[in-house]
Amino acid sequence: MDIVVDGPVTGTQARRTAARFLAEHCPWADADAVLLVVTELVTNAARHTGALARLRLRVDAGGLCVSVEDGDPRAPVPRAPDFGGGGGFGWPMVERLSERVAVRPAPGGKCIEAAWAAPVG
Repeated sequence: MDIVVDGPVTGTQARRTAARFLAEHCPWADADAVLLVVTELVTNAARHTGALARLRLRVDAGGLCVSVEDGDPRAPVPRAPDFGGGGGFGWPMVERLSERVAVRPAPGGKCIEAAWAAPVG
């Protein structure tokens, strides 16, 4: 089962879409962690590249995958957190809250995938 949202979408819209998807298809998922990751990836796509190209949520027997495509081919660059409001917290948070994170090329930019395994049994 999957859902794809094309075009510009805000962090709030992405979060609502993901919350509905999780409730219907992934009740086992840590919703707080997944929603933080979705919000961070979508917000960063808009902030650093101008616009989100696509949000996709997919679940199968192996687990849940969230992917965000944007128009910038450059991978996120970790940087020291700036406690004065300059950021630097998002990418480490995505890496900690996801079981697996991958960045790969996509048409016209990149795709960031965050994944969580389904429970066994």
